Amino acid sequence: MRIAIITGASSGMGRDFVHAIDKEFQPEQIWVIARRADRLQDLANQCKSQIVPLALDLSLDSSIQQLADKLEVEKPEVQVLVNAAGYGLFGTFDQMDRAAQVGIPRLNDMALTAMCHICIPYMPKGSKIINLGSNSSWQPVPYIAVYAASKAYVLSFSRSLSVELKDKGIHVMCVCPGWIKTEFFDTAVHDDTIKYYDRFYTSQQVVDKAMKDLRRNRLVSILGFPVRMQVRLIKFLPNWLVMKIWCKQQGK
Repeated sequence: MRIAIITGASSGMGRDFVHAIDKEFQPEQIWVIARRADRLQDLANQCKSQIVPLALDLSLDSSIQQLADKLEVEKPEVQVLVNAAGYGLFGTFDQMDRAAQVGIPRLNDMALTAMCHICIPYMPKGSKIINLGSNSSWQPVPYIAVYAASKAYVLSFSRSLSVELKDKGIHVMCVCPGWIKTEFFDTAVHDDTIKYYDRFYTSQQVVDKAMKDLRRNRLVSILGFPVRMQVRLIKFLPNWLVMKIWCKQQGK
């Protein structure tokens, strides 16, 4: 049985990836994972592939184990794995809730790492892994400190994994978008710490670009010429200057 597995599938890019993978790969089943079961059920009438909703909290080891057990029992061919689950918080590190901040790398990094580890044994040659990074993956970002650090991990891990899996014929791509107007902001923004947003893209635009780059076997997908130029510039500037410019933009 050929399947795709998509985390964070209840909204935003995860949900848009469900539709894109359904159209592009036409798997027999798409296992959609998120905490909100009702949102996952809605996808059943929107896709040609059979939707298998799995209401799991991937920040819990028990949820990862539950999925690992399901893979062991069914032994499917995992054509595509999309790790889109994640969240962030904007604010001053020492003034925000500790548990909420510790939860960021737990979901953005540890769960993503675990998902790759349990799925790779079921991925045949030609399979794809898509990991959601961020424009923050390229630089330290004060006032989004934990989130940016978590996304730096995703980019580094994805690049290393792409080398390790090359001989197996499994392609790994990291998607690193700029600002995207999704439900992410409902969780991330709780005050006016971050004031300046240079430009917004839609989730659909990011996913469309990611699918084009996946066809080209790109290792990193970046939407928008201004964002790509920013990434190139950052490579030549010292971190202290990059952070100083960012803080000035935010009125700090």
